[in-house]
Amino acid sequence: MSCDVLVIGGGPAGLSAAINVRARGKTVLVVSNPLEENPLWKSERVDNYLGLSDVSGAELLKAFQAHAEAAGVEFLTGKALNTAMAGDRWYVSVGSDVQTAGALVLAAGVSRGRKFPGEEAFLGRGVSYCATCDGMLYRGRSVAVLGYTDTARQEAEFLEEIGCRVTYFHRPRACQITGGAAVETITCDGRTEAVEGVFILRPTMAPTDLFPGLAVEGGYVTVDRRMATNLPGLFAAGDCTGGPLQVSKAAGEGLIAGQSAAKWIDAHGKKEQ
Repeated sequence: MSCDVLVIGGGPAGLSAAINVRARGKTVLVVSNPLEENPLWKSERVDNYLGLSDVSGAELLKAFQAHAEAAGVEFLTGKALNTAMAGDRWYVSVGSDVQTAGALVLAAGVSRGRKFPGEEAFLGRGVSYCATCDGMLYRGRSVAVLGYTDTARQEAEFLEEIGCRVTYFHRPRACQITGGAAVETITCDGRTEAVEGVFILRPTMAPTDLFPGLAVEGGYVTVDRRMATNLPGLFAAGDCTGGPLQVSKAAGEGLIAGQSAAKWIDAHGKKEQ
């Protein structure tokens, strides 16, 4: 799919950005995990959002999404796995598909958890972040799935359906991946398994993994007052830019990022046909 602006993240920042892109007559696609996997969904009570006291996080998210849908925002459930820019177009891999856009808004929240020992070293040599993308490479083999989302078990079931022998680790805290030319073993929370593939299914990727060369400080994306990053056509908003990690701040930054992305499209051409 080709659009003017692609938004990574379906929380307050991402949906605010998307609504403001639509308000300026541009097409927009929001790529996100299921709404129920957003950390805000679990908040029983939000008291600091102006004009809406004593409301649950789930109620807020439902209202935000309904607003976005009414505005004509398009949605795609999935996780952005990698990105590249060619000419004046961004290309974003979502699962096994590629989406293109003239500008991007990163609003995927905070990546929680550091890389495990061996994770980066074996990336592409047994470590993957997408079971539906790379699963066929391990058909008939033993693999481990490290699940951190509600949909992770579905990806594990997919691997089983195509013939993989799956060991599932539910939200492991301490893991180490070892091997030679490729992955050979994984140890999670004291349990060791011989595997040829490891699928690490976190809710979101670290910004610098998704955007090589992206400027960050203290783990947060560096932006200016337009919410522009150091990469052309890439804007960021919400928790990924730093604190305070609150809904009001995220929605406000999303507004600015959406407006800036729409202006970028005006200055650099319309969407690819």
